[in-house]
Amino acid sequence: MHNKNKPFSNIILADSIDEDSGELIQLIEPSDSESLDLKDIPEELPILPVRNTVLFPGVVLPITVGRSKSIKLVKKAYRGDRIIGVVAQKDSSTEEATAKDLHKIGTVAKIVKMLVLPDGNTTIIIQGKQRFEITKIVSETPYITANFELREEIFPKEDDNELQAIVASLKDSASKILQLNPEIPQEAQVALDNIENAAFLTHFLSSNVNAEVEEKQKLLEINEGMNRAELLLQYMMKDIQMLELKQEIQNKVHSDIDQQQRDYFLRQQMKVLQDELGQEGPDQEVRLLRIKGEKKKWSPEVKEHFLKELDKIQRMNPAAAEYPVALSYVELLVDLPWEEGTEDNFDLKNAKKILDQDHFGLDKVKDRIIEYLAVRKLKNDLKGPILCLYGPPGVGKTSLGRSVANALGRKYVRMSLGGVHDEAEIRGHRKTYIGAMPGKIIQNINKSKSSNPVFILDEIDKVSSDFRGDPSSALLEVLDPEQNSTFKDNYLEVDYDLSKVLFIATANSLDTIQGPLRDRMEIIDISGYTQEEKVQIAKKHLIPKQTKEHGLTKKDITISDKAVKKVIEDYTRESGVRTLERKIGSVVRNVAKSIAMEEEYEKKIAPEQVREILGAEIFDKELYEDNSIPGVVTGLAWTPVGGDILFIEANLSRGKGKLTLSGQLGDVMKESAMTALSYLKSNAEKFDIHYKVFDNYDLHVHVPAGAIPKDGPSAGITMLTALTSVYTQRKVKAKLAMTGEITLRGKVLPVGGIKEKILAARRAGIKDIILCEKNRKDIEEINPDYIKDLKINYVTDVNQVLELALLKNKVKDPIQFVTEMPN
Repeated sequence: MHNKNKPFSNIILADSIDEDSGELIQLIEPSDSESLDLKDIPEELPILPVRNTVLFPGVVLPITVGRSKSIKLVKKAYRGDRIIGVVAQKDSSTEEATAKDLHKIGTVAKIVKMLVLPDGNTTIIIQGKQRFEITKIVSETPYITANFELREEIFPKEDDNELQAIVASLKDSASKILQLNPEIPQEAQVALDNIENAAFLTHFLSSNVNAEVEEKQKLLEINEGMNRAELLLQYMMKDIQMLELKQEIQNKVHSDIDQQQRDYFLRQQMKVLQDELGQEGPDQEVRLLRIKGEKKKWSPEVKEHFLKELDKIQRMNPAAAEYPVALSYVELLVDLPWEEGTEDNFDLKNAKKILDQDHFGLDKVKDRIIEYLAVRKLKNDLKGPILCLYGPPGVGKTSLGRSVANALGRKYVRMSLGGVHDEAEIRGHRKTYIGAMPGKIIQNINKSKSSNPVFILDEIDKVSSDFRGDPSSALLEVLDPEQNSTFKDNYLEVDYDLSKVLFIATANSLDTIQGPLRDRMEIIDISGYTQEEKVQIAKKHLIPKQTKEHGLTKKDITISDKAVKKVIEDYTRESGVRTLERKIGSVVRNVAKSIAMEEEYEKKIAPEQVREILGAEIFDKELYEDNSIPGVVTGLAWTPVGGDILFIEANLSRGKGKLTLSGQLGDVMKESAMTALSYLKSNAEKFDIHYKVFDNYDLHVHVPAGAIPKDGPSAGITMLTALTSVYTQRKVKAKLAMTGEITLRGKVLPVGGIKEKILAARRAGIKDIILCEKNRKDIEEINPDYIKDLKINYVTDVNQVLELALLKNKVKDPIQFVTEMPN
């Protein structure tokens, strides 16, 4: 039963004739016809639930009946005495109303007309007779019937001054509404003037006042007529105020307005109405932000700033250009995770297990993370460390960050700093700029929805600077544990605490990182993987990963350790494992192709199959050569892709003592050669070298692979050994390699890259290695299994080097030096 009314839509200005009976239907009843005698009403009153309307005594309403129960009720009543009880539902959305869904107070009504429409709905015209209260529900099938008690109207006598005053006020207010609302026909005033009875006047106006159903029901339930009239007057005054405001706004903006002005008018209208009704904001969005802010966990200072900005928005014109900027700003404030973080997982054994599952080796990093977790377990307010993983490409620096996040149970955020050259990328833009936004630090924190994520600053060594600022200087505040608890983003304008964030930076080189920034980070050197480590990584991670990605199972393919070693040695030159993974992917794809094409293939991949699949070897491995030629010594070199051996070749020819250096040597390496020669000249007698030999013979020092640039001091003792061998024609000890810097006094100094150099020597078949005594600590960090078949000799000066490296016997067919030049 549905009848949603507009104000005064219930005023019907003329009587009508019932076509079936020829009876006159009185649409506005005389005052004495409202009350009913109990004899006229059945003992069990059929109850008709209605939605969106309330029927008052003396008022005529058309009602559309659509529910099956209600149709049965109406048809039966219409055939009988036509008396029914009309009661409003508590919730208009309820389709099949039961007794508990109805109000207790309703109106006894008489059906004066019934029309059955083609669509199956039935429309009835009913007249309200008298209020009643349901005392007991008798039945709910086939429709609701109830016992009831009639309620009488309680009003003072007609000559009461207070009654006359309130009746006059009600009529004046109704007349005012008729004047302010042009949609109501002016003939309604005539009907209003003809109403003399106070009770009927209140019922009539209650039925037509612009109020919610609940408010009208409240009016119906009031027994005291004066109280009902006073509440009705309040509703009408409120309606008058709203109509006056509407008219005032319309008068202010009445002109030929375009679409933009029309939108502005509607917003202004909403704003004025909301202000007058005591609502909190200019629109629903701002109110929701305020509610969200009340529930937010943040400091009192930030909350105060947020509320201040929100109040500023409320005073702002929604059509103003800065309105969306201000709205976006407060949305960021309320969305940021100020004190909302994840709980750390303090199961240290499980964290270690996760780190070991994802990455092979990298023990220094893993130990540092476990140490951090252990201290956090004991002391909960520990600030996050600032780690910098330094090493060559492809060793797993970036992917390690995700494993750390999984181990700690934290969110993972990654920010690439490669090519960043604007300070605003870190600190954000001020709100005054068009298109301003926060820096990437705050953006990523907001994206993670956690105040303590694992934050990867990838490629921190590739940050550049220009006229727009220096991002690396902006990072000084971010990566300083003493400052980042009050990090201030230009856009945010309030301090944000970054001290809970675990920052992990990655870098391939430390040289391009400015000193103060490098000083703020805990540098963890991740050297390249050894061949043995690469084999383990391939077995545990790369092969299973590639097998799964290409739709194969363990049964479909097996790659032997020897095959993996061949791929590593002959098809890759890298410190990491990226190229190795691509090559293994090529092998797996070849097998997948054979399976898809139903071809015969070898399930166990051996070195022979590797060559068939990947083609001819790309790289040649440097191997030790014999010691039959004087002046050829094996040195050890560090490269960005790992260690390698190199040969220092020295040769003498008749001349005037000229020194030639070749092999694309750098300045430092050239200086090492000159230092070695100067030392040898000054100690020639010790090695039985005639001093005139240096003047009568030209010296040429060459380092093969001339297309590859070489530099560094680590070839110092190798250069000296090669020069001593060529000038004395003594043999160099077989399968010997060395690395170390020399001084003019003959001291041997330590060098770097020892792990990579030692493992390169082992792969090349070297058995003896000469190192500086101070490099002993580097050897202790290498897995003993990798160097168990190597003999390492530690020295402090060049005499020890030459004693170990040079044999007493000379080479076959040695040079017969001429010490006197012929005339």
